[in-house]
Amino acid sequence: MNLIFVDCEAIGKSPSTGYMTEFGAVSYPKREMFHGQFYAITRDRTGLAKTVGAAKPHPEQIFADFELWLKQVGNGERPIFVSDNPAFDWQWINDGFHKYLGHNPFGHSARRISDFYAGLVKDFHDSQGWKKWRTTPHDHNPVHDSLGNVEAFAAMLEHFGVSKP
Repeated sequence: MNLIFVDCEAIGKSPSTGYMTEFGAVSYPKREMFHGQFYAITRDRTGLAKTVGAAKPHPEQIFADFELWLKQVGNGERPIFVSDNPAFDWQWINDGFHKYLGHNPFGHSARRISDFYAGLVKDFHDSQGWKKWRTTPHDHNPVHDSLGNVEAFAAMLEHFGVSKP
């Protein structure tokens, strides 16, 4: 299974009202990383983008490079998009792939870590307890945040005795 954990940082609530500043992706289980950055960014002490500088040229190249990376880390398997909030993250990636390449290699669906965890603990309302298993701090650097999510996912599999996908 070709799981790709993705996190996006953006200014605005959606692609039609804002813009993505950067995204990170980490493959599971290999933990190979990809960072797509569309703007020069200065972060505040919490890690959020404080100022966004000039746009970097060629966003279409970033998405082409991301698609190539997905093919390389996936060994020909279709990538599966995983996020702590796919309702937010997936829309930005889907929009970018369609805008610049005309297709989305992830298809039309995504998986949510919180729902997986809620199923493991058999409590639909417990959607945040999994975050305790992150090792890499959640600092709004999208590569770090994706890596922390992979770490938590791997720890959940081990803790609950779930066979690796």
